[in-house]
Amino acid sequence: MRLAWVPALERPDLLADPVREALEGMRSAGTVDVGRIEVAEIDPASADTADLVAVTGMDLAEMANCLVVAGARSGEERVCAVLVLGHTKADVNRTVRKALEVRKCSFMAMDDAVARTGMEHGGITPVGLPADWPVLVDARVLDRAAVVVGSGVRRSKLRLPGALTADLRGVQVVDGLAAEV
Repeated sequence: MRLAWVPALERPDLLADPVREALEGMRSAGTVDVGRIEVAEIDPASADTADLVAVTGMDLAEMANCLVVAGARSGEERVCAVLVLGHTKADVNRTVRKALEVRKCSFMAMDDAVARTGMEHGGITPVGLPADWPVLVDARVLDRAAVVVGSGVRRSKLRLPGALTADLRGVQVVDGLAAEV
């Protein structure tokens, strides 16, 4: 199955509100060429990476997963998002923990991540996350011609040039953030 990609802001109905608002803000500010960010409608049952790869035949290395990680230091919560390619696994216990400057961190509970991002489970994306969250991006993401990420909702996906992820708000590119699985 081939996906029908269109410029994301032409189909705001396929975007979570925070994602649409972020894209509109980037367009107004001229900070990112949002015309290069596309959206495609998918079956919500195929929102998980492995399922989408199975039904579309896309390469797992074209997918990028956005994970929400939390830890605490001196009683203060520290949260970040992590963007890694679909065929890799984030190094949460070492690299992410060091970036957050915490002794221990873990994936945020899904219900909490959904509530705090305003995005659906299976659709969380680095576009439109809370402004105070850093977004750690594995350096290999930038090398991809395009990556497919969530759109904030399960019924669609975004596609954007890998290098463009470095221009998103709060992004810190990190070498060695993930390892191949």
